[in-house]
Amino acid sequence: MLRSMVQALAWCAVVAALAGCVDANAPTLVPVAAPFDPPLNLPGIAHHICTADGNFMYREAKKQYELRAGMTGYPIDPTEEEANATAAAHRQYVTCLSSQGYRNYER
Repeated sequence: MLRSMVQALAWCAVVAALAGCVDANAPTLVPVAAPFDPPLNLPGIAHHICTADGNFMYREAKKQYELRAGMTGYPIDPTEEEANATAAAHRQYVTCLSSQGYRNYER
């Protein structure tokens, strides 16, 4: 009895935490080649995982740009650095979504 109450409380805490992650501007994720949506492969979870991957790639691309600029001696162009980092993050996000079985439907 106590165990089921703790599980229910934990489940409610997870639902409340994930409800804070909902963004109206987030892309709509559409399952590809799956007649049903498996319970552990939900679009919200895939979006959360892939956003984290995209954020990591954004930081990594900025760091790599600064390292390349330092090695070649060219000054850092903030506009080009931002464009490269944003493009790398977007590529990583789309690749991650594809690996999860979704495609990005941008409105």
